[in-house]
Amino acid sequence: MRILMTGGGTAGHINPALAIAEKIRQENPDAEILFVGAKGRMETRLVPAAGFPIETVDVRGFQRRLTVKNMGRNLSAAVHAVTSGGEALRILKRFRPDMAIGTGGYVSGPVLRRAAKMGIPILVHESNAFPGVTVKLLAKHAEAVLIADEAARRFLPPDCRVIVTGNPLGSGFADPDRERARRELQLDSRPMILSYGGSLGAERINAVMTEVLERSQQAGELQHIHGAGRGGYEKMCAHLKERGISPGTESIRVREYIDDMPRCMAAADLVICRCGAMTLSELPAAGKPAILIPSPNVAENHQYHNAMALVKKGAALCMEEKDLTADALWETLSRLMADPAQLHRMGENARDSAITDAADRIYMVVKETLEKHGTH
Repeated sequence: MRILMTGGGTAGHINPALAIAEKIRQENPDAEILFVGAKGRMETRLVPAAGFPIETVDVRGFQRRLTVKNMGRNLSAAVHAVTSGGEALRILKRFRPDMAIGTGGYVSGPVLRRAAKMGIPILVHESNAFPGVTVKLLAKHAEAVLIADEAARRFLPPDCRVIVTGNPLGSGFADPDRERARRELQLDSRPMILSYGGSLGAERINAVMTEVLERSQQAGELQHIHGAGRGGYEKMCAHLKERGISPGTESIRVREYIDDMPRCMAAADLVICRCGAMTLSELPAAGKPAILIPSPNVAENHQYHNAMALVKKGAALCMEEKDLTADALWETLSRLMADPAQLHRMGENARDSAITDAADRIYMVVKETLEKHGTH
């Protein structure tokens, strides 16, 4: 069995690809798996670290804002769109995969289009509630489009095969143990708020949370773990210290990066965060209520669609960044914490929408497709 995986640019594309590859390797130890990523992007670091080989093509994304600088970037992207197809063709001819699986990001476009033209069966996985342009263009060539949430179905072509599989998650989210997590984190009996803006941080969220943490310290009723991100950690810590707040107390813990997310999420009573693709699945798996703050700086505003998928299920509240102030967030946070019954309902609604066997569902489609095409 020879499987080609492609997708990248962001963790929301890379992590599902790695989880699918891990599942295939678990079920078929002799399977040969090759990743194809974009030259210079984060998949070139994360994929080898996970133990898989990777080759790259030089492909660039198109800029949607029309500025003079972006016109030049789009001209370069158009040139690379042509040349990357030839690079993808050479990799496909050399590796000769039985199947190609894409998880989104512009690198998957030229690779999967070439694979489809060569008669190689392709599967496409969409981790967001609003499918990206690449996924929508590839849908008509795919054996199936595998979606993380039912909300994505209506944005896809009506004649393509769509299967709800969820996003494959790490094992830590499968069976959250709140009390154990709280003991390990050395939390006391007060409610704990988990907040973060992503691995790089979110300047607006950090600024607002600085004020929220100041108010929370004065009230003394809550505990906080906040992930400030690599780009904002030192600045946020400095601002907190200017306000007389230590970012490393028992009540307020500011980290550069939350590297034990399953444990922190299991221990939390409420989560305040962005709503990237994986958050769409992590919150339901952990059964956690959330205040979601979509990033306004992403393609096709897909984080807003992710947030609304959970809001419509009664699992979260959405606060757009244009409306985000310390007053508004503190008021919403305080109102929720004063209503344990609503928090419980939101958490149960989240848990009811969770898909915890996504890797198994995806593998079954992979297996069925291979058998259909005479590969076992």
